Amino acid sequence: MQTRIPCVLMRGGTSKGPYFLASDLPREPALRDKVLLSVMGSPDARQIDGLGGADPLTSKVAIVAKSSRPGIDVDYLFAQVGVEQADVDVTPNCGNMLAGVGPFAIEQGLVAPAGAVTPVRIYMENSGNIAVANVQTPSGRVEYAGAARIDGVPGSSAPISIELLDTAGSACGSLLPTGKLVDKIDGIDVTCMDNGMPVVLMRASDLGRTGSESCADLDADTELKARIEAIRLKVGPLMNLGNVTKKVVPKMCLVSAAANGGAISTRCFIPHVCHSAIGVLGAVTVATACVLPGTVAYDLATLPPGAVKLLSIEHPTGEFTVELETDEASNHQAVKRSALLRTARRLMDGHAYVPEAVWSGVQ
Repeated sequence: MQTRIPCVLMRGGTSKGPYFLASDLPREPALRDKVLLSVMGSPDARQIDGLGGADPLTSKVAIVAKSSRPGIDVDYLFAQVGVEQADVDVTPNCGNMLAGVGPFAIEQGLVAPAGAVTPVRIYMENSGNIAVANVQTPSGRVEYAGAARIDGVPGSSAPISIELLDTAGSACGSLLPTGKLVDKIDGIDVTCMDNGMPVVLMRASDLGRTGSESCADLDADTELKARIEAIRLKVGPLMNLGNVTKKVVPKMCLVSAAANGGAISTRCFIPHVCHSAIGVLGAVTVATACVLPGTVAYDLATLPPGAVKLLSIEHPTGEFTVELETDEASNHQAVKRSALLRTARRLMDGHAYVPEAVWSGVQ
């Protein structure tokens, strides 16, 4: 016997995974995580016995519920499910999966369409922050077709504009959790920052790399990955994240001068595999480091003038544009607001199945 669990498979940004209503999953976290591992087919390199796509970008889950919080439409819990490890990490946010939350909430009846564009106010349970996703809803239903393009996704889709509110220190408690713009770890200058995602930035040149290497080359670079992991384990406690051995944060990011007219070039690890692009909130944090004098990114970055800056964060498969509004009163050194553009698409709906021995379906 197997237990049927309603779910919707969606692409959110450059990620993909099942979206669940919280009421359809076990309330107890340990049992919920056991169910998610079974749904995704983990631990297994191919995730052959589940819905996972054998890659961290396609081993993600969104759990959504109608919110009882004043002024909030829905609560969103993100879960990063390990591929080869039996781990479910709800420490970080995921801004890509966030892009699918608004359309999912509308189509599941949690939020009523409101004109041509429906704003969905989302409470991100992982960090306690709020995002507003503006979903295209002409004719009173979600529109997925459109002209917006994002690198890492073929074709075009309807734009989803996402404004992030008060994301500084989302996981670590402050924008600069170590209290410094630069720390020296194992002889390497690093900037530890959290503006929606805990990220450790390092100059690629300080590690003897150019920052233009392919993902395949970096994944095969065992010496580099060992050095990066050693740094990650040491900065975890310094960033108020504790022992990060089994966590996917902080993200580790090599930065170098932009190669294609952007603000800066990146190579990020999540945390042991080189990201083919860059995470949404990781991009926001990197962009923030670019505008703060004294960080390892600042002198490498090419910045546009003005209080509202569009920063193109280059990555292995293209770029990700982040809009930052800086504070003129602080000589543009403080970030007041961040926003970004993503797309999403509903791919399939139905039921995921788990063995009854994993969960009988009884709360």
